[in-house]
Amino acid sequence: MLRTHTCGELRLSNAYETVTLCGWVQKSRDKGGLVWVDLRDRYGITQLMAEEGVSSEAVLDQVRELGREFVVKVTGKVKEREAKNEKISTGEIEILIETLEILNPAKLPPFLIEDETDGGDELRMKYRYLDLRRNTVREKLRLRHKVGSATRNYLDSQDFIEVETPVLIKSTPEGARDFVVPSRMNQGEFYALPQSPQTFKQLLMVSGFDRYYQIVKCFRDEDLRADRQPEFTQIDCEMAFVEQEDILNTFEGLIRHLFKTVKGIELDEVPRMSYADAMRLYGSDKPDTRFEMQFVELNELTQNKGFDIFDSAELIVGINASGCAAYSRKEIDQLTDWVKRPQVGAKGLVYIKYNEDGSFKSSVDKFYSDEDKKAIAEKFGAKPGDMILILSGETDKVRKQLNELRLEMGSRLGLRNPDDYKVLWVLDFPLLEFDEETNRWHAMHHPFTSPKPEDLSKIESAPGEVRANAYDMVINGTEVGGGSVRIFEKPLQQQMFKLLGFTPEEAEAQFGFLMSAFEYGAPPHAGIAFGFDRLCSLFGGSDSIRDYIAFPKNNSGRDVMIDSPATISEEQLKELGIDVK
Repeated sequence: MLRTHTCGELRLSNAYETVTLCGWVQKSRDKGGLVWVDLRDRYGITQLMAEEGVSSEAVLDQVRELGREFVVKVTGKVKEREAKNEKISTGEIEILIETLEILNPAKLPPFLIEDETDGGDELRMKYRYLDLRRNTVREKLRLRHKVGSATRNYLDSQDFIEVETPVLIKSTPEGARDFVVPSRMNQGEFYALPQSPQTFKQLLMVSGFDRYYQIVKCFRDEDLRADRQPEFTQIDCEMAFVEQEDILNTFEGLIRHLFKTVKGIELDEVPRMSYADAMRLYGSDKPDTRFEMQFVELNELTQNKGFDIFDSAELIVGINASGCAAYSRKEIDQLTDWVKRPQVGAKGLVYIKYNEDGSFKSSVDKFYSDEDKKAIAEKFGAKPGDMILILSGETDKVRKQLNELRLEMGSRLGLRNPDDYKVLWVLDFPLLEFDEETNRWHAMHHPFTSPKPEDLSKIESAPGEVRANAYDMVINGTEVGGGSVRIFEKPLQQQMFKLLGFTPEEAEAQFGFLMSAFEYGAPPHAGIAFGFDRLCSLFGGSDSIRDYIAFPKNNSGRDVMIDSPATISEEQLKELGIDVK
């Protein structure tokens, strides 16, 4: 080893020892007769010093040559610092330099390698290898490592086997666009990068591996946002001879283990909510339950009063913004403009203030008496000082709009504390959803999700009413995991493909290998996949998964550091039999 200790290791107990350190120069301070250097590695910072009359002239000259990010090797004696630094673990000692070797000089970096840097996102992404030297970034990757290690420890303790599945596979319709890879040896044919190992983990269940897991890279060619990257990581799991309850208990155990190991938090029992209740009470299948503000439906109390907007609405629904009756007219107008934005899409906003003196003031005073408004307030459980916010329109649209407003009010009122964790299971999703554009049914999760046995009789006559044996885990309004009990019988899988609009020939071409496997004794099985990057960002209190990926892409799907994607040579294209238009 080039070093005897790391830059975060030495303490006062090491005084008078001769040690060798290696690292990067964080900064230096030349006070004439004294020169101090902060030396940094992954483990911490140690202060070095050279002093006129004590250190040799050669050492002093070398130290004064050092610039930021020079890589150096230093040998010297540990001594107690006169001015101690309680902010760092090595703050009681410093190293009196005896010999110094510059292992590699460095150009001046384009931004400060410090916690509070002056580099913007694009600049730091271009020089990501420098950004990764910063403590704040390194700690995020340490957290990612800790989550991965804790995950493996738990699953290993539950008799799961980690099995790798192929990265070059066949393109299958699973919802998102595939990334495709041309085959030189089979010109005109393409591999796809897996959106998930779905069919392979089911095949592993057929193979008798009754508990499989993999922390696996997946790929989807989708537009990017804070919680989405073209390549991402899943904790992918499957179990045989189990029912839904077994999956919920096993993986609630995983989440409990992660919270305890990574965050030191003992989770309460994870509550459960049906998809229907989640949509009715929160307008979302991933409700943020850190705060209440549940939806209250008002059709019975508000229709047939002469207010045309409500009278013609399919659904009138609102939330109680506690303590907001003090909002000014200007603030209410700003909130109205906010819900009218294209991202929300509401046509307007109705408010009812329940003033501190017990009186009411609303934007619909002309149509509703104080008795009407009092009845509405009672239905919300409102108290003086509260303000009720109401939207109306088509049921599905207005629920989504009010969900956005609820989250916005939760943020404005400081109710979405990232250090407060609320975990929830959402169950009983619809099996199918109808697409007006394609005029056919689509699987809400994927084609291998089984219907609830009690709903099987509706699969031909009322497919929209069939519930899936599917489940999602939600933390603080973010879906972190989802899965289902799988179809394992060939006739039911064929029926599902037919319902989704596959011809027998198309189903055979896409999934014949799986259907064939089902004929050789497929066991009942079920599984789940967690978004590993999302879990890391939640544990780290961040909105962006990009912060927890060593070399992420930007919002255009580019790696600006290596300038990828990029064109390839004409010779490579010719070998692949591809013309680029």
